[in-house]
Amino acid sequence: MNPVIEVRDLTRRFGRFTAVREVSFDVERKEIFGYLGANGAGKSTTIRMLCGLLAPSAGTARVNGIDVTTDPEGVKRSLGYMSQKFSLYMDLLVDENLEFFGGAYGLGGAALRRRTAEVLDGVDMLAHRHTRTGDLPQGMRQRVALASAMLHQPSILFLDEPTAGVDPEARRTFWRLIRRVADGGTTIFVTTHYMDEAEYCHRIGLMVDGRLVALDAPEILKRTLVPGAIVRVEGPAIGGAMAALRDVAGVLEAHPFGAALHVRYAPDDITPEGLQQTLTAAGLGPYRLAPIDPSLEDVFLAVVEAT
Repeated sequence: MNPVIEVRDLTRRFGRFTAVREVSFDVERKEIFGYLGANGAGKSTTIRMLCGLLAPSAGTARVNGIDVTTDPEGVKRSLGYMSQKFSLYMDLLVDENLEFFGGAYGLGGAALRRRTAEVLDGVDMLAHRHTRTGDLPQGMRQRVALASAMLHQPSILFLDEPTAGVDPEARRTFWRLIRRVADGGTTIFVTTHYMDEAEYCHRIGLMVDGRLVALDAPEILKRTLVPGAIVRVEGPAIGGAMAALRDVAGVLEAHPFGAALHVRYAPDDITPEGLQQTLTAAGLGPYRLAPIDPSLEDVFLAVVEAT
């Protein structure tokens, strides 16, 4: 065990409102650690405390061995941070933005020019270095922001909702870049409310209403928090199907997923054929029932329902 982030009972209050409540976890060197939850769950507040941007109300946290309360400036110098809101200057060229931020990190001259080319090449943006930043699509601008956070070669990168508002293809491209950075030895701490993105993480922490309610590898969380089997139910009147199945013996839970329904059940108590018979007897359907593997969205719903 070689944690580079150590958090114990970290708490942040804003007046009478507690945004983060007694959160504890460690992050190992070279790990991709995902911090998940709905908007308002406390993810950004936590990451701002860990980056030395917001003082904790209680508890302790150390990043790269530096205490975030006693030396927030030291913490800031030791890491790279990409904020939730796009922070680059839209009227500057891409390489002008990196020159500006490189100066803030104490870089300059030929060394900065070499490093700028390296990081832009690393995020597949070298060909756009002379493009005005505001003329780039949002997904490409996020890549430039990632490059700026890596200029000073930090050992830890904090990425706060880096793909918010980005189209699905750009999100996939961005996560390929994150994995490439992690493969190079950088520790990644990333917040997101996209459950599918968490599949790329080595471990995830799940936040609900300011509390850390689950922490482990994605596959372990699925196995332990979503027991039983799941079928996807597709067809008309999904709301009626959910009402008909929820009280059936052996059905553990039923939740809408887009235009379909996910039904988790105990295989020893009921089968998909039995579920189909229940729907038919209720005068509903026709429906298509397909077995599926649990997703992290299923994990999130199971945790929320239990809290």
